[in-house]
Amino acid sequence: MTEPHTTDISDDGWLEAVGSDDDTNAGQRAVDRVLSRRASALADGREGGPAGAREQAGYDGEQLDREERSALRRVQGLSTELEDITEVEYRQLRLERVVLAAIWTEGTLEDAENSLRELAALAETAGSEVLAGVLQRRQRPDPGTYLGSGKAAELRDIVVAEGADTVVCDTELAPSQRRALEDVVKVKVIDRTALILDIFAQHAKSKEGKAQVELAQLQYLLPRLRGWGESMSRQAGGQAAGGQGMGSRGPGETKIELDRRRINSRIAKLRRELTAMKTHRDTRRNARQSHQLPAVVIAGYTNAGKSTLLNRLTHAGVLVDNQLFATLDTTVRRAETPDGREYTLTDTVGFVRQLPHELVEAFRSTLEECADADLVLHVVDGSHPDPEGQISAVRGVLADVDAADVKEVIVVNKADVADPEVVERILRHERYAIAVSARTGEGVPELRQLVAEELPQPDIEVDVLIPYGRGDLVSRIHEEAEILIEEHRAEGTHVQAKVMGDLAAELTPFAVQAHAG
Repeated sequence: MTEPHTTDISDDGWLEAVGSDDDTNAGQRAVDRVLSRRASALADGREGGPAGAREQAGYDGEQLDREERSALRRVQGLSTELEDITEVEYRQLRLERVVLAAIWTEGTLEDAENSLRELAALAETAGSEVLAGVLQRRQRPDPGTYLGSGKAAELRDIVVAEGADTVVCDTELAPSQRRALEDVVKVKVIDRTALILDIFAQHAKSKEGKAQVELAQLQYLLPRLRGWGESMSRQAGGQAAGGQGMGSRGPGETKIELDRRRINSRIAKLRRELTAMKTHRDTRRNARQSHQLPAVVIAGYTNAGKSTLLNRLTHAGVLVDNQLFATLDTTVRRAETPDGREYTLTDTVGFVRQLPHELVEAFRSTLEECADADLVLHVVDGSHPDPEGQISAVRGVLADVDAADVKEVIVVNKADVADPEVVERILRHERYAIAVSARTGEGVPELRQLVAEELPQPDIEVDVLIPYGRGDLVSRIHEEAEILIEEHRAEGTHVQAKVMGDLAAELTPFAVQAHAG
């Protein structure tokens, strides 16, 4: 058996290259060394095994989506990709055996390794087998091949030794960089953005979610169109020019121009559809606001436990899985404070470092739920190696959707497995913070009480006698107000309560003084 391929740390070489020619053990060593998160997940039962399923059964619902998602698996070794990767126009992403490549340009080595681990988790979520990872120290990425010609050649040797068919780079590559790197390594090269888009395409279920993902994919694809040899340079005239016939004869358009026009037309159509969907979403939001229902939004890094927390608070039955971006579609549920006031609780799409700009724009209508909320529960994975980095990444996206000014409570999740010193450090540095475990229920009662204290409080005291024919007002008082006294009289229902301004205005004609007069 040959020795693993390993290169020591140096300023001008690989910081780390993990791999081996042994087909049996190479992948496992690579995954165990820097990349895999599966072992720890299986150990504590969060992977959906029997132990995890038993613990989650009480609040995670039947989890039917889990069975549906696992009913279809990718099969390795069936790829029909052309060996000449230079003749590829566009292919759906089908990951099988991958090598990761990253450049460390700033920050610490630990930050760079955490980013590489996250890239490995993304690749595994997309259905691939991670064989090795390489990390290079450079002041800036090479404008030609991202890694530089020498290191690109070394990467090709690692790809050959591992038997990989894909290289995944931990950044968004320029079209020219991707083509140049493919020419050197002779296998498919994708970047972090394409990987995330592929995961979103797999996990989107609702009509709006699918439209948002398709829009992001087309925006990403448009500047990256490639041709089969010279086919994209072909010109078409007459009826071949898009079937236009007379009036279009002559040199015509090249095929790549036709494809760009079709993509632009599809992008315009998707934007119109999403605008219409946003109108429906705004209508539903305005209906909730008209009833003065406070809105609480759960936001945070992907896989921080947002869906688990939603299930714990509302028994929503949303899919829970130890994957990045396991749930994409927005879920809105009603919840109650300990004193009986109702509010809406919304689960949003998870964030990640270097979240593609195309996705932020496509999901803007969904993320705007955060900007319109009364309170944001910012869920942080307390067991993550860099929770503060997660907090910064999420706040950056919230600022992009104008939600930076909404009151925020840091919810440090997974406190049952997190380092107590790390949890204490976050609680000490953040102004509003609480530690919970959505899996075990630890700290959840305190979180409910904290939400009740932070939500807008009814502050106008009323004393009214409501006729029995206006049961709708009594119902609203029960939903929105803090009831002090309630009694039933012959003339109607006598209520003393603290209410919000709009409800107080509607109750004015039924004030006890006015009724007595």
